[in-house]
Parts: sequence; structure tokens; C-alpha cells
Amino acid sequence: MDKHTEMLGKIKSREDFLEFMSFFITATQDVSLKNYVEALAAWAADMDGYYKNCGKEVPTDINWNFIATLLYTGSIYE
Repeated sequence: MDKHTEMLGKIKSREDFLEFMSFFITATQDVSLKNYVEALAAWAADMDGYYKNCGKEVPTDINWNFIATLLYTGSIYE
């Protein structure tokens, strides 16, 4: 089992999510998917800046595990 799949169900924070994304990127063979996941991870890492620039509060109730699960299962669903 890959490290990113082992993390599913255990992701509690943005830091955990970014760690998951790092492992997911490493495990991904599809170049287009890899580029997309890298962009998502970069945005998630810098999302505070986005919200600050828009004059909005950073959400505090994000379900990072759900987002990780959604991304992973979307990559394998047929």
C-alpha cells in the first residue's frame, strides 16, 4: 500500500493534507494528474494569502480528510 493511501482516514489538518498530497504526487504516474495535484497542493499551502487578498476569513472547518479521499478516489474511479 502506498503512503498516501495509508493516510486516508487519518488526515486531520492542512499539514496532514499537504503531506498526503506530497505522497500522492510521488505515486502518480499520469503527468496531467501530477501537474493538477501539484497545483492544488501549492494553492492549499498558500490559501491564507488568497483569503487575505480577497478580504475574507480563512475557513476553519475544512474536512481535509474528505478532500484527500475525494482526490484519491477520483484518480482511481472508472
